[in-house]
Amino acid sequence: MTEGLSTEQPHPAMWLLWLALFIGLPALIAAIDTRAPVEMREARFAAVAAARLKRPPTPPPPVDPVEVFALEREQARAFNAAIPFSRLPNPAARPFIFAGSETDLARAIDCLAAAQLYEAGDDAIGERAVAQVVLNRVRHPAFPKTVCGVVFQGQERATGCQFTFTCDGALGRTPTQVAWERAREIARSALAGKVFKPVGYATHYHTDWVVPYWSGSLDKITAVGTHLFFRWRGWWGTPPAFRRVTDPGEPLITRIARLSAAHQDGAGALPGSSPLVLGGDKLADLTARPQQMIGAESLGKVMAGVRLVAIAPGAKSFLVELDRSTSPDSWPALSQTFCAGRLECRIMAWQSGSAPRGLPLTDENMEAMAFAYIHNSATGLQRSLWNCGKTQRANKDECMRQRIPAAGATEAPPAAPPALTGVRRKERFETIKVVPPVPVAPVVVVPPAKP
Repeated sequence: MTEGLSTEQPHPAMWLLWLALFIGLPALIAAIDTRAPVEMREARFAAVAAARLKRPPTPPPPVDPVEVFALEREQARAFNAAIPFSRLPNPAARPFIFAGSETDLARAIDCLAAAQLYEAGDDAIGERAVAQVVLNRVRHPAFPKTVCGVVFQGQERATGCQFTFTCDGALGRTPTQVAWERAREIARSALAGKVFKPVGYATHYHTDWVVPYWSGSLDKITAVGTHLFFRWRGWWGTPPAFRRVTDPGEPLITRIARLSAAHQDGAGALPGSSPLVLGGDKLADLTARPQQMIGAESLGKVMAGVRLVAIAPGAKSFLVELDRSTSPDSWPALSQTFCAGRLECRIMAWQSGSAPRGLPLTDENMEAMAFAYIHNSATGLQRSLWNCGKTQRANKDECMRQRIPAAGATEAPPAAPPALTGVRRKERFETIKVVPPVPVAPVVVVPPAKP
């Protein structure tokens, strides 16, 4: 049956034709198939980049609180790792130069320092990243127009604050003085124009072990440590959107008064202050006197019978240690030395052996304070208060209110706070046990046996 078959070898040109048919053609088809999706992706990328350059007619996007998916820590990390980083440019933010009064600057520095320290811990890189996000928000029309307004946005709510340390009780912890001063220095540099480039114009962040609902609707642009940083998609995430003029009037945040002398100048800033207001000619005479030069060289020295412990920025607040021999009735006279010639002034005094080393103050420091004085010539406020638990006064209006219950008093434990929303700090995470569904055994139909 094989006799009729030709045994002649094919022409060499046929080998080339077969090679082209069986190898070249499939390769060409594969190249076309792989090139098409790439071209489509590039076209979509170009379209997205072009769309970002056009300002939409709609207002800025709403600022949603952070609500997280109920995922285990490792599940959240795997989910976050699967979200790719944006391929669009990530330009560094423009330098932020604070414009405002000396008081506004002091308040802004301490609000920013509090956000850095309570959000990132005593970590210089993390603090710089948090500071940049706060300043990006100040410039964006979707957020408040001041540094303190941004940091404490939503603080009045038990849930929904933008930075969780402002509504979860974290402010009850007192940082070390070294950590606080380091945070203040980082904040001061940021407000003077120092930029943390890696986070660009990010306005949101979260740790890699939580998954907020908004994470899929924003562009993931970078990671700093365990934090992931995001910006809005479209025009609202581009540099032109961050052009709003800020408000120089920084609000007073009494919740950080024990950390910041700049936030101690308003009514009620004294611990347990009473409504007693003196003012009048006595205050006018005091502020009209020559002002004494009290600087760093005065620290540790005895002035007017007391030892100067610390001076708050702006030389408006003074921490002093009283001599044991001084009479409580003579303590208001301290104002004649330290507060003369100053339109705003505050004195915090402790008896010998109980004075703190400086700011920030702990709850124990506040309770141990023996005497406090404050005046503000703009409002006519002038007030002297004694710790009547240590020094009895005939006029109860001169007493500070005690913040710690008397011995033997019982107090109901505080209720557990509800689940929190807001920008998560790196030590916070939420977990819930996810139980996989129980597999259902398939139903097997057995045909009846044949007879």
